[in-house]
Amino acid sequence: MPVVSSPLSAPQPALAGRTILQIIPELNTGGAERTTIDVAAALADVGARALVATEGGRLISELQAQGGIWVPFPAKTKNPFAMGVNIVRLARLMEREAVDIVHARSRAPAWVAHWATRLSPRPFVTTYHGSYSGQSSLKLSYNSVMARGDVVIANSEFTAQSIGKLYPFAQDRLQVINRGTDFRAFSPAAVEPLRVQRLRKAWGVGPEQRIVLQAARLTAWKGQKVLIEAAKILAGRGLRDVCFILAGDDQGRSRYSAELKSAIADAGLDATVRLTGHCADMPAAYLAASVVTVPSTLPEAFGRAAVEAQAMGAPVVVSNLGAVPETVLAPPQVLPAARTGWHVTAGDASALANALEEALALGASARDALAARARVHVQDQFSLERMCAGTLEVYAALLEAGPRPLA
Repeated sequence: MPVVSSPLSAPQPALAGRTILQIIPELNTGGAERTTIDVAAALADVGARALVATEGGRLISELQAQGGIWVPFPAKTKNPFAMGVNIVRLARLMEREAVDIVHARSRAPAWVAHWATRLSPRPFVTTYHGSYSGQSSLKLSYNSVMARGDVVIANSEFTAQSIGKLYPFAQDRLQVINRGTDFRAFSPAAVEPLRVQRLRKAWGVGPEQRIVLQAARLTAWKGQKVLIEAAKILAGRGLRDVCFILAGDDQGRSRYSAELKSAIADAGLDATVRLTGHCADMPAAYLAASVVTVPSTLPEAFGRAAVEAQAMGAPVVVSNLGAVPETVLAPPQVLPAARTGWHVTAGDASALANALEEALALGASARDALAARARVHVQDQFSLERMCAGTLEVYAALLEAGPRPLA
């Protein structure tokens, strides 16, 4: 399958004065949302107009501070009639704002953009930020819009292979551009001790307690229940000085958050396992953690938390499925001396407990060596600069190629 990994190169001057519109349902917490802002900032840096059509969200102010332009747009709707209206609305917006390229980052707005770029022809780019569920013919057809871009960006090799298997027609338009992390922000030296102290206090963590952190929205496949079971196993082994922090929004999944609270209570872990909600200072959270875990039970399309945690020097324990093994090195993939974290079988609470126990038992020298290897690994492969340069290269190449034939 002809998947191309993007090289790191200088931004394209051809984009100066051009208008690129990204469309996404909302700008709240998440990898797609963060990438939208990062790319908007990169576009602004080279003199392009970076429009983002979205309903809103907590990150709008950050988008604007980075040079992006918010275009209020009902991009979240999945109602077929409303989407039909949105097609015409977006086409008119593209004409009014002289949009050169449209880049969709979610399925419902991607369908709107797909048809709008046929009413008003423009290059159309899509990015796969997740592994979309569902294998029925109807679901596969709905998901297929993300493979219909003139360029289809996959955020990992795993994602690219999945797209190629499901949608062979997209193989010659696939390009891998790994999710990028801002290593200026995710650097231990950039975090003042007061920020860590403030978080520990907000989470109710005592000065003598170590932290095992899971940073993920509260949804079943992220594996919070597996972590709670692992915490119960470790408590049964006599582990007493560790607090398990489950940081993330439930995003309206109140039933699931209630299930987690019940599981914590039933395990007798109310004093050591906490749901702390959204965390606005993730660099400080990772620096506060003795171990970070990503115990997903379904494949992660990329796994941003694992990269950010390694950049901050935290040992990481992750499920061995999806794209996360691309970002965390562990035996037998590498020699033990090259390890940057641990892979465990997804859904296996006992295996997760064992790996967490091993990571928590690291001596100071072993931990420092692991952290140094992990930082070098992620800085080399998953930088924000690499991601933005690759994306801007895609835009520049499409503009250079000129108008595309309608399909």
